[in-house]
Amino acid sequence: MKMPSWQRAVVKVGSALIAPDETGTSTKYLLAIARFIIECHERGQEVVLVSSGSAAAGRKHIAYDSDTIPVTVKKAMAAVGQNDMMANWSRFFDFPCAQVLMTHGDLRDRARYVSIRNTLHTLLEHDVLPIVNENDALATDEMKVGDNDNLAAMVATLVDADALFICSDIDGLFDADPRVKPDAKKIPVVDEITEEIFALAGGTTNKIATGGMRTKIEAAEKATSHGIDTYIVNGRKGETFELMLQGENPGTLFKRQQDPMSNKKHWLRHTLVSQGEIVVDSATVDSLLAGEALTTTGIVDVQGDFNRGDAVVIRNGENAEAVAKGICQYSSHELLHIKGQEVSHIAEQYGYSPITEVIESNDLMILEDV
Repeated sequence: MKMPSWQRAVVKVGSALIAPDETGTSTKYLLAIARFIIECHERGQEVVLVSSGSAAAGRKHIAYDSDTIPVTVKKAMAAVGQNDMMANWSRFFDFPCAQVLMTHGDLRDRARYVSIRNTLHTLLEHDVLPIVNENDALATDEMKVGDNDNLAAMVATLVDADALFICSDIDGLFDADPRVKPDAKKIPVVDEITEEIFALAGGTTNKIATGGMRTKIEAAEKATSHGIDTYIVNGRKGETFELMLQGENPGTLFKRQQDPMSNKKHWLRHTLVSQGEIVVDSATVDSLLAGEALTTTGIVDVQGDFNRGDAVVIRNGENAEAVAKGICQYSSHELLHIKGQEVSHIAEQYGYSPITEVIESNDLMILEDV
């Protein structure tokens, strides 16, 4: 099957390819990937590389015998291994590379998100290969994306990519686990990501890696909703990249959605992590679906502890499905005092003129299947 044409792509390479024996970086699988990037560069196609492997690369410098690696040790491995990983990639290319480290904290802050976006676009304009990784040496649990499959999808939306290639150690998505069932069949094309597709996902057996098939499907869901064709391909096979250069699909293609979200809506839906919930009445749900902002009047309850500027989920009554997600202009503490009240009554009771809109309409994302 022929691949859809593309001009800008994100290529994600995991720890199992960077450091296959978990004792430092290796060129065993990287040469074919590097040749693919070089050929794309010569054709005028732009590439952003998202590379895992800093902790795996650093393991040779910081020995640790146990299978369970403490967080502080893994951070130290990542700090020393990041340098090795960058050096390993850079030696393949005769054009400049740039290291870009980020955390989820950078991505969920709108100003930093836009700043990263501008930096990546500028690097591409100057024919520099951006090599992106999560800043594992510094990120806390609250700040982490957690896996580079989802990070790659977020980067693909940042740079307005046409394609996302997730290089794995398996040929694509199968109808069963091929490691268990040798007769399992590869699924060449996925038109829509459903619960049945997610049910085909397994975990990871690599103690250094953080991803598995599920995170790859999650990444595909994020990217395809932004209009980005997403592929899961086998990065251990050199012929994979020869086929891709010939325009052939060697793995599984997750087709882009025909009506993609705007960049900001995608950021709201897929990047921001909700810090709390606002429960509203049915009339308010109807007004939100009609494109109106959220005001205090229809708020029934406030759950969780969040600050101004945090993302929150909006629910239609207790225990109901989420109907929307947005950036709140009040803290949970403030909302608990003014929920359900008219703006005029709030001004009269508390002696100040409140912000009229709890969530502005352009900071509000209606969720699917509402």
